[in-house]
Amino acid sequence: MSKTKLQFVHHPHPSPVPADKRAELLKNPGFGRVFSDHMVTIRYHESKGWYDARIEPRAPIPMDPAAAVLHYAQEIFEGLKAYKTKDGGATMFRPTENARRFQKSADRLAMPSLPEELFVEACDLLVKTDRAWIPDGDGASLYIRPFMFANEIFLGVKPSSDYLFIVIASSVGSYFKTDAPAVSLWVSQEFTRAAPGGTGAAKCGGNYASSLLAQAEATRHGCDQVVFLDAVEQKWVEELGGMNIFFVFDDGSMVTPPLGGTILPGITRSSLLTLAKDKGIKVREDRYSIDQWRTDARSGRLREAFACGTAAVVTPIGTVRSKDGEFKIGNGGPGTQTEDLKSALVGIQRGHTADKYGWIHKVF
Repeated sequence: MSKTKLQFVHHPHPSPVPADKRAELLKNPGFGRVFSDHMVTIRYHESKGWYDARIEPRAPIPMDPAAAVLHYAQEIFEGLKAYKTKDGGATMFRPTENARRFQKSADRLAMPSLPEELFVEACDLLVKTDRAWIPDGDGASLYIRPFMFANEIFLGVKPSSDYLFIVIASSVGSYFKTDAPAVSLWVSQEFTRAAPGGTGAAKCGGNYASSLLAQAEATRHGCDQVVFLDAVEQKWVEELGGMNIFFVFDDGSMVTPPLGGTILPGITRSSLLTLAKDKGIKVREDRYSIDQWRTDARSGRLREAFACGTAAVVTPIGTVRSKDGEFKIGNGGPGTQTEDLKSALVGIQRGHTADKYGWIHKVF
């Protein structure tokens, strides 16, 4: 479906947030608490496809108690960021990749596929309309959250015939609240995130809901994040509650767990693989066990480890705890290779470095 086949209707906001109040909110927005004035909505019905595209004031969603999503969890989402440019414009980072992953998530959850160009156009429109909500400062951005859920009113286990696609935006700072130079991880040995044949590679709410108990366990043990092992052998490192993971060794090589259907194919992860290879770094997508992680950290073979994702960008990992004890990675803080890769990625994202990959999408 081309962009010309679905026109967005603009419903003006009757009372947008005043500029002085908005400026106050943007001084320290935190993460996911401050929202812009508008939202984009597009409806879908199996009898007529995508229709009723609009940008309108952000508002509560009317919902019937029998809406399918409330009972059968047919829901997917994405996350990407918009950055302010020096000329007053804005950019997004690889939004087409988010659109493609959104389609794959929809396929896995038996939901309709939203055309790539319509996904990107919806994000563009919201950023253009609410560009004043993009904050300044290091680590600051406008976090874009597209999502879709089943909206048919029925009680019965089947794919819904009715869906609502929405895009909202949140002015954000750094994802992690800690001032520590690196985050700490708790190894979950009781709970798993995903199993072969499951929804691990889809970005659906259920994956995150199932991680919350393990994350609470991590918090009780004084850790910032949980890291999950595989569901079959309970020995192979897979990913964090909401981030991919990389390991850096004393010879400069790196390893990241292979996707294989149980790990979310992160766009930040993919970008870092490309950057690392272009820098001449040997990178393997290979299984890495928790026992080997512990052994390599204690021997010094493992020098660095970091988590990565749209929200967290690139975040060093300093310590790892489990019921079997604790170990430190390198000096417990950021490593040089981690910082170098982060600098290269952020430089492209924020327009400080030439983008030879075509990753930057100019909004206007």
